[in-house]
Amino acid sequence: MLRLLCSAILVSFLFSGCAPVPQPQKRTDVAGLTQLLMQVNEDAPKAEAKRLAEDIIQESARLEKQFGRQSNPYWHNFLVNAGLKQKGLCYHYSDALYRHFAQQHYPHFEFHLLGTHVGEYWQEHNALAVSAAGQPVLSGIVIDPWRQAGSVYASKISEDRVYRWRHRPERGCK
Repeated sequence: MLRLLCSAILVSFLFSGCAPVPQPQKRTDVAGLTQLLMQVNEDAPKAEAKRLAEDIIQESARLEKQFGRQSNPYWHNFLVNAGLKQKGLCYHYSDALYRHFAQQHYPHFEFHLLGTHVGEYWQEHNALAVSAAGQPVLSGIVIDPWRQAGSVYASKISEDRVYRWRHRPERGCK
């Protein structure tokens, strides 16, 4: 019986939702994120881009604390799926970030929801997109605080080597 229980836990842990991430960690700091945002919208004032970068990192840290995530994202997913934690799946992060930034004032930037492998339970993954105001969503950057426990992953959407993102307006974003 114990062997069966251990096997069930292992299988649940391995298949706990949000797609796998086979890449080394990439730390994002305020300066690096500000630079990425300035590349997305060269007309944006640097002060606005820096304020947005700080807000992204602070809000992501607040969500880490709110969701009580202190470990590997896959282990946290297992805890959520097992009912031991309430939130912390990738879409919890993307949705919370989207709601937060939809209420903020960053006139040179727009916020959207992204997804990959949509509808595939074990592989679907979600994140936030930040694009220049009035520009195509996929010309922006991906903000993914779920991918790396304790660190925000950010890159140009077109340069993300792990995921092929698509815009998800059906989830309530523009």
